[in-house]
Parts: sequence; C-alpha cells; structure tokens
Amino acid sequence: MDKYTKGNLEHWNEVTPLHDSSEFYDVEGFKKGRNTLKSIELEEVGDVSGKSVLHLQCHFGLDTLSWARLGAKVTGVDFSDKAIALARSLSKETGIKANFICSDINKLPDVLNKKFDIVFTSYGVLTWLPDMRKWAEIISHFLKRGGMFYIVEGHPLLNIFDNSNSATELRVTQSYFHKAEPIRWEPERDYADANAVRTAPSYEWTHSLSDIINALLSAGLRIEFLHEFPVGSWRWIPFAKQGKDRFWHIEGDRIPLTFSLKATKTRNRR
Repeated sequence: MDKYTKGNLEHWNEVTPLHDSSEFYDVEGFKKGRNTLKSIELEEVGDVSGKSVLHLQCHFGLDTLSWARLGAKVTGVDFSDKAIALARSLSKETGIKANFICSDINKLPDVLNKKFDIVFTSYGVLTWLPDMRKWAEIISHFLKRGGMFYIVEGHPLLNIFDNSNSATELRVTQSYFHKAEPIRWEPERDYADANAVRTAPSYEWTHSLSDIINALLSAGLRIEFLHEFPVGSWRWIPFAKQGKDRFWHIEGDRIPLTFSLKATKTRNRR
C-alpha cells in the first residue's frame, strides 16, 4: 500500500464512525425506511428490479442497500475495513440482503469473479483515485456485455476553487488538470459534520471531464449521455445554501456542481 492510499485509508476509517452518527447520513432514518438515493440517479438509472448492481466506493453502504430495497441484487465495495464492517452490520440489522467486499477497487478482480448488469458509483469518489484509465478498465471488466455504467459525481470544476472554512467567494486555488502528485489536505471540517474533530490528512487527485470521458471510451464503453447540474449533494463550500429541493446551491446557480454520465458496454474486449 503506497503512502497516499494508506493515508486515505486512515482518513476514511476515522470519519466512518463520525458519519454513522451524523445528521447528514441520518442512519436512523434509513433504518426506518428512508431511501438515501437522490432524484438524479433514481430517474436516470431507472428500474433495477432483478438486476445485479456493483457499487464501487460504497462507503458504509447506505446507497447500496437503498438499491437493494428497490429490488436490485447488490454488491458494495470499499477499501475501508471500518466502513465495510458497518455496512455488513446495517445489512444484518435491517434484513436487507447485500454482499459487501473490503478491497481497493484496483485489486477487485483478485477477489471477485462475476459480471454485473450495472456498475454504479456516486458523489465524492473520483478525487480519491490516481488513475482514470485503470478505473475505467475495472468498470469494463465487471460489466456484462450490454451492461450499464452510471456515475453521478461532484463536477470536476469544483476542484479548482478554495473550499476552506474561510472561503467567502469562488476563488481559484488549484489547477483543473491532473497531476501525478496528489494534493495533500490537512484535517479540517468534515462535509458530514462541521463540528467533527479529525486528525488524519487526506490526498486527492484532480481529473478533468475529458480525462473521465476518454478513459471510459478507451475501455470500450459507449457514452450514452453526459448531464450537468447547478446543484450539489453536499455542502462543498461554506457559503453554499441548501434549497427546498434539499440540494446545495451557490447563489445564481452560475456553475455546474454535479455531473452524471451513463455508458454501456457494447462488446467484450480482447
């Protein structure tokens, strides 16, 4: 395990119990039947009844289990052992059938031998990955021929702006373009609980929209659509405000905060 992966594992193992008890994730509401999936992915993915779904970077599995509640046969994957332990516990407690695997997604073919109708990933996942080409190859590997890949994610444009606690305006502080060396972020506020005390730094990589699209194309997938939205799923920047739609907005809805993409596997690669 390289130092960046190790550092990020420490980060996610630290925040998992914080997220379990946070209002943001509302685990108690989920246990009572709340579906954690948002309107964007529910509408764009459509009916999943009877379909096999592989959820990459699933954290502690609330969205994975929500797909299962809608009739999918689900497998969730995350590299955080604490997150996967919590996901399994929630599956057992709620009686929702699911398979959870603790693995770095790049090593997933070593521990999972199955093809899926849908590969799904969402919200805050890509910045933790150093290599989009490898990521796309993993997606293609696990998709059945004719299967669908779907991602809904924070827009890459967000990564260029200052999002520290003191930010009061959109100020460019980072490059939009990918670099091999990640950005090191010192512990600060947590997106799920601004009062949470964190100690572990984290490491993130930027990926442009073209990086993402070209990686999927090179892995043999066909892009069906790319959508952009002026709303966010979390309070990415301190001055964002939550609307009645429960999404987060920046005044004037001037920039994209979220994108979604659907792709299909039209052929098996040699």
